[in-house]
Amino acid sequence: MICQEGIALVAKPAGQTSFQSLGPLKRLLGTRRLGHTGTLDKFASGLLVVLVGGLTRLGPWFTALDKVYEAILRFGEETDSLDPEGEVVALAPPPSAEAIVLALPSFLGEIMQSPPAYSAVHIDGKRASDRARSGEVLHMRPRPVTIHELDLVSYDGMDARLRVRCSSGTYIRSLARDLALSVGSRARLQALSRLRVGPFSLSDAQPAEDFAEGRGLVPFDSKLAAALGFEPCLLAERNLPVFRRGGSLRLADLVPLHEGKAGLGEGGGRALAVFSEAGEFLGAMEESQELLRYRFVLVPNAQGELA
Repeated sequence: MICQEGIALVAKPAGQTSFQSLGPLKRLLGTRRLGHTGTLDKFASGLLVVLVGGLTRLGPWFTALDKVYEAILRFGEETDSLDPEGEVVALAPPPSAEAIVLALPSFLGEIMQSPPAYSAVHIDGKRASDRARSGEVLHMRPRPVTIHELDLVSYDGMDARLRVRCSSGTYIRSLARDLALSVGSRARLQALSRLRVGPFSLSDAQPAEDFAEGRGLVPFDSKLAAALGFEPCLLAERNLPVFRRGGSLRLADLVPLHEGKAGLGEGGGRALAVFSEAGEFLGAMEESQELLRYRFVLVPNAQGELA
């Protein structure tokens, strides 16, 4: 049987949409249960983290991970899409390297950022990109994002290579636009590569075509759960039937696998990743005083897939 559970670290090439990159995975893994945890624009390349099978239930935790990018900003012109595929809408002289270096610190930390008009952000139930293509002039509402690191790697007087570590939801195209405006210029992205997503690196990724028979899938284990902010816990075999049917469990029924404090769940309690004595990931719970609240339970179906 083809292995249908795990995490696929896919090296997406430029010129292909994120959706197109999932096609070979569906065919090779024999499943449509795939969930990418952050798309890349068609012109961009780099790491796509794809959840396979029942692990798609972990999407919100993976989507929230910080990302690292290497971006090439072309100063001197701005396009409507802020990338190489758009129409030029503004021109301005490129800035000096000194001006760029002096401007970078103002973008560090939590900032308010307006997404590009050509983006997947929904406005009144419709994608902003669809409304923009129809000729509508959009006023994108700013929202908070966090830039943890922002470094100028090189600059030749036109193209600036930046390395960015940022929170989920950050648009590097918007960062290019806003940085250029802050130094009296205009800019768009010429190229973009995603180097990291949380603990995952592009150096560990492979083309989608290389996942035949499930080869290369990364298992979800207690170490990875801890990296996502869960507290990994062990459930005794005697309590497994209770867990499978969603019965009541107390915190004392779980044994912490790692030292350290877990992140908070939706209700303010600790988020717990539950594993069997055999190391099988069973599902997620949340601490609520001495009781435990279920987030989801993975139950094998007749084919052995996690539901």
